Order: sequence, then C-alpha cells, then structure tokens
Amino acid sequence: MDHRMLVPIALFGSVVYVIKLLIDARMRILLLRAGDPEELRALLQAEAVQRRHASLRSGITLTMLALGFALIQLLGWDDITPGAIAVLAAAVGLGNFGYYALTRHGGPAPGAPP
Repeated sequence: MDHRMLVPIALFGSVVYVIKLLIDARMRILLLRAGDPEELRALLQAEAVQRRHASLRSGITLTMLALGFALIQLLGWDDITPGAIAVLAAAVGLGNFGYYALTRHGGPAPGAPP
C-alpha cells in the first residue's frame, strides 16, 4: 500500500468521526432542552455501559490475539503462512466468542435496573 494513500484515508475517517461526535452532542442538547431528565439520564447510562462493554471486548480480543502470537512463536513459525494467519484469525474469533459468552450469560449489564 502506498503511504500517500494513508493521509486521505485517515483524513476521511477523522472527518466522519468528528461529524458523529457533533451529531451526538446536538442530540444531547436537544434532549436537555426538551426538559426530560430521565431520558437524558437513561441515554448517558446506556452510553456508559456501551463504553465498558467496548473496553471488555477490546481487552478480551487483544488478549486472545496475543495468545495467538505466542502460539506462533512457540511453534517456531518465522514466515507468514496460511497456518499463522489461521491461528491469528482463530484467536480473534475466540476472543469475540468469549466476549459474547461473558455479556450474554454474565447477568444484567452494569447500571441496568434489576
């Protein structure tokens, strides 16, 4: 991949992310002006739970990816082979399955009503 292509791609991603942030902020302002604090509180609690779940998912997936790299190192593979890529893909998949199992069977989400 040409390094000159990374700048426009990063710029596009940054612009899209800033637009998303502005839309979210505008929605919060409109909810605050609407005068329904319960709706705003519920929204903020849902976003907090979503942030915690995103951190959990990233942590589990990255840990499994690290274990995949460790397995490749233990097997002594020095080249990029389909087997090495399969180990890494399986590690990421297992991390995502682990996240799903933890959030599905882990009881109610933090901040959720009992």
